[in-house]
Amino acid sequence: MSSRHLLVESPDLGRRVHLWAFGDIGQPLIVFPSNAGVAHEWRESGMIDALRPLLAEGRLKIYCPETNVSRSFSGEGTTAQRMAHHRAYERFVLATLVPFIRADCRSPEIPMITAGCSVGALYATLFALKHPETFRSALGMSGKYGASRMFTHPGEHVYFDDPLAFVPNLDGQPLDLVRRHTHITLVVGRGPAERGCIAETAELGALLQAKRIPNHVAFWGEDSDHKYNWWQKQACHYLRQLA
Repeated sequence: MSSRHLLVESPDLGRRVHLWAFGDIGQPLIVFPSNAGVAHEWRESGMIDALRPLLAEGRLKIYCPETNVSRSFSGEGTTAQRMAHHRAYERFVLATLVPFIRADCRSPEIPMITAGCSVGALYATLFALKHPETFRSALGMSGKYGASRMFTHPGEHVYFDDPLAFVPNLDGQPLDLVRRHTHITLVVGRGPAERGCIAETAELGALLQAKRIPNHVAFWGEDSDHKYNWWQKQACHYLRQLA
């Protein structure tokens, strides 16, 4: 199994972006890191080792980019400034990262999977819901999806990046595209450290169900914690179904 560390030039971010890539063939999976936003998170936390069987079988090809979460959702500054950073990152993913991955896979239209833990789950679900023709499924583990709650004065700047805000109003062609092209899997444990995520996972799951967006929502046991050893088990279980 190949393992590569790359620096991808991003005009939208005005810098080179760290990217780790694992595997040789398979369905491309974009992994969004948690609060630290670093590209090597899944490698250092044992997530890649846990997924080695899927990589060895040629089921998955994993791409782990860094994010600018420390300047956006968990950053400082005005809401407008922070969300401008996030939109620049979104443009990087769509205009630079996706074409790079498709060229790397030698498949110009191949659909992708997204995944993430904690705040990475917000990223994973956002990209699938906003760009369903590109991202055919998303796996969110232990996520908090009310992005507006990360801001003192969210206003209109955050609306389209808060699934709990915009999903209730999805209608017409945008809703039809999501229904036809993507599937959202949300999983969270019932352990004490997961309590902040349980309610928002249930809330987003109910919204997806009400809008008839293909989804699967799972609540693991009280021993399931907000830690990588549990995310390893969840990723192995659900990505085997999605890949």
